[in-house]
Amino acid sequence: MLELLLLHLITAVAAPLLVRWWGRQAFVLLALVPAAGFGWLLTRLRAVTGGGEVRESVPWIPALDLEIALRLDPLALTFALLVTGVGALVLLYCARYFEADDDGTARFAGNLTAFAGAMLGLVLADDLLLLYVFWELTTIFSFLLIGGGGSRLAARRAATQALILTTAGGLAMLVGVLLIGEASGSYLLSEVVASPGSGTGMVTGTVLVLVGAVTKSAMVPFHFWLPAAMEAPTPVSAYLHAAAMVKAGIYLVARLAPGLADQPGWRPIVLGLGSATMLVGGYRAIRQTDLKLLLAFGTVSQLGFLMVLMGAGSTELATAGLVMTVAHALFKSTLFLTVGVVDHATGTRDLRRLSGLGRRLPVLAVIGGLGALSMAGVPPLLGFVGKEAAFAALLAGGLTDRGAAVVVLTVLVAGSALTAAYTLRFWWGAFARKPGLPLVVPAELVHAPGALFLLAPAILALVGLLAGPASPWLGPLVAGYADTLPLVAEESEKVALWHGWQPALLLSAISLLGGAALFAARKRVHRLQGSLAVGSSADEGYWNVVQGLDRLSVLVTGTTQRGSLPAYLGTILVVVLALPGTVLVTRAPWPGEWRAWDTPVQALVGVVVLIAAGLALRIRQRLSVVLVVGVTGYGMAVLFALQGAPDLALTQFLVETLTLVVFVLVLRKLPKDISERHRPRERVGRGVIAVAVGVLMGAVGAVALSARTATPVSVAYPEEAYDFGGGKNIVNVTLVDIRAWDTLGEISLLVVAATGVASLVFLRGRTGGVDRLDAAVRSASLAPGGRAPRRRWLAASATLPPERRSVVLEVITRTLFHTILVFSLYLLFSGHNEPGGGFAGGLVAGLALVLRYLAGGRYELGEAAPVDPGLLLGAGLLFAGGTGVAGLLLGAEVLQTAILETTLPVLGDVKLVTSLFFDMGVYLIVVGLVLDILRSLGAELDRQEDQGEPIEIEPGEVIVR
Repeated sequence: MLELLLLHLITAVAAPLLVRWWGRQAFVLLALVPAAGFGWLLTRLRAVTGGGEVRESVPWIPALDLEIALRLDPLALTFALLVTGVGALVLLYCARYFEADDDGTARFAGNLTAFAGAMLGLVLADDLLLLYVFWELTTIFSFLLIGGGGSRLAARRAATQALILTTAGGLAMLVGVLLIGEASGSYLLSEVVASPGSGTGMVTGTVLVLVGAVTKSAMVPFHFWLPAAMEAPTPVSAYLHAAAMVKAGIYLVARLAPGLADQPGWRPIVLGLGSATMLVGGYRAIRQTDLKLLLAFGTVSQLGFLMVLMGAGSTELATAGLVMTVAHALFKSTLFLTVGVVDHATGTRDLRRLSGLGRRLPVLAVIGGLGALSMAGVPPLLGFVGKEAAFAALLAGGLTDRGAAVVVLTVLVAGSALTAAYTLRFWWGAFARKPGLPLVVPAELVHAPGALFLLAPAILALVGLLAGPASPWLGPLVAGYADTLPLVAEESEKVALWHGWQPALLLSAISLLGGAALFAARKRVHRLQGSLAVGSSADEGYWNVVQGLDRLSVLVTGTTQRGSLPAYLGTILVVVLALPGTVLVTRAPWPGEWRAWDTPVQALVGVVVLIAAGLALRIRQRLSVVLVVGVTGYGMAVLFALQGAPDLALTQFLVETLTLVVFVLVLRKLPKDISERHRPRERVGRGVIAVAVGVLMGAVGAVALSARTATPVSVAYPEEAYDFGGGKNIVNVTLVDIRAWDTLGEISLLVVAATGVASLVFLRGRTGGVDRLDAAVRSASLAPGGRAPRRRWLAASATLPPERRSVVLEVITRTLFHTILVFSLYLLFSGHNEPGGGFAGGLVAGLALVLRYLAGGRYELGEAAPVDPGLLLGAGLLFAGGTGVAGLLLGAEVLQTAILETTLPVLGDVKLVTSLFFDMGVYLIVVGLVLDILRSLGAELDRQEDQGEPIEIEPGEVIVR
């Protein structure tokens, strides 16, 4: 099972490239992945229906007792077959739905394949936390699929709405998952259902999990996001909003019902919201004129029906619910795909403009008719089997509360009548001849559908037709899940097409006749709906809430965020003094012994740092202030060196040097002097706060060090760093092995920071070319007579004005540049055993680039590093993260160092640690960061100044190029 998920992941990554190579034909290849999953699941059908299970478990985060636990039982197998089977057909359908030159098709292919894998992982997960991970992945991919390329406002709004609602429900569900896991003592779904526990935490957790389920499956009052999501392409509607994503909530309710259905609040929520959703969705569907919206509201109604059946907590209704789930996935996917063909063929989905299409496309009309008959619950299709089983279960006592059973049965019959009405409206609107409208003639067809385009809906429709008579074959699979629930009636009815003449059959007939009557009187019904219409809707209520929150946020921000950095910082520091400071003074265990310094040199350095800090408060020139502040940083580096931390000292020296360069680059665009705009009283107040916070932090450090009672974990670092990390430099081994996950997060933050800084500075696309000496510049620098120019120390130095050039600096730069780069590589490769590492080596290489820029300008920087910084940043992050796979391949854990020892000719015994490659990624990221800073704060500002572009844009000003 894990291999299936990995296969989907790999295919999703490769899908965009395949589509760019082969166009839309690549979807045929992509369809083979879920088809292979479908085939593998069929091979496990006999074992699962025979009472067995398929389980897999792989350690995930052993320290937290987390594992990737997968389980294939009858319920998971049913949903997994739907996810893979329908997914394969939808991907096949995409091979003709999209045009050959559609923009965004490559991205769509990757997202849809990744969604299929996430949905498959969701139904196979046996761990609550793992299920939540896949749950949120389906939300993210749904957002990307609904929004498309982001060019259409309606699609962006629909995607955002779906994301906000389902994410809000997902967050509530996460809290519920944690409460359930703690209350039951386990996070395994199988164990939670077997022994759910009790108490307030369990009840609260159950309700919160249901919140996530009802938002995901579009229950009232959160139903409106699903019709809005019809802005997505038709394959998305057929898969996500019919067969997969919206059924995630149904699956979760079904999964938990055997253990949690008796929890207080479960049945009122499930039955109440499900019944209301079925009626509201059906009522809204019979008035729609867009075929896709009609099916969308019909989906909302059917999801309410499924929620009632799967959440009731009885064998009888669960049997009907699982059959109806399969039927719904088949007929609703068929109908959505049919609408896609109609839209492609005619250019419209408006039933008021379609007439006689059934005569023009008879095969499509038959396919749509089969899907419609199953949705209405007409024998012998599978939809009829599920609907009649639901009626029979409620009549036989599927609910212990007979009053509730009568109410629910009445709702289901009324909802089924509405279903029949909008089903007739759908087929009539799409294919029937309408008086007063011109027939759709061949010349009016935009695209005549081919065989491959019709293949997927045809297969789904045919399976829905054959599954009705063959429904007894579903019996073992359905019973495998339904038997885990209590039997309320005297006996459980078997799944079959015909059970003889019984009241349930009469109720089915009543619902069909009621639907036919509503359709026949559709004009009167529409007028009645118009007279009963209210001036608001759930969708309008949602946007009103969103706008209200926006106004509130603006009000709060305008009140509290006044644009004064000193005020913000002062408020934060005063709170620190008031709360932690009070606790420190009143309750902290103070050290019994104080030691001012270890050597007098430390005291001397401390005095220098204090003097520099004091001067920084008095000096009015910005550049002088930066240099004095740099003294404090260098002083800290000296203290590190005196304390026996050469790695920290080296890094501090390099970071401080680079920081000075960045400050100098920024100061070019700021006034020379710092203006004095504060009154003496304000300066005194700020000085008091600053001194108090400094004293507080020093006291906190002293108290923290003296309060230690346990043996520091770092005591074992020297031995374990060498035994497990293969290195003698404890600092470097800690960064690339012991705490490699932390380092991976930190370098990811560096990438984000570099991107943010560059985005704030660049007025043109930051992905443009690197500023290099082009042909025009080179020709302009030729000596008189067209002769080659004299040899220069730096290639681009001639582009600088004479007053900005320094021959001494150019000579020094040309002499030292390559040496500095070699030294940076030495630090990289020796850092595992000696002071250095990827971070220090990258800083040294970055300073070499700084030297080239300062000596030769922006064109010299382009000559020194003719590469896009984003490429270095991305490659470094990919390289560092990819080393985690190496550990797995060598039998270790993710990002764990693997030690390779061998003997090579000439070199002799060679010892290689895989964390070296992680360090190489860090090296590339740091070099890319420095290069990005130089390009943005240096070269780009130079270019803007040379070309007379404004560095600062006034509000509302637009630069036109």
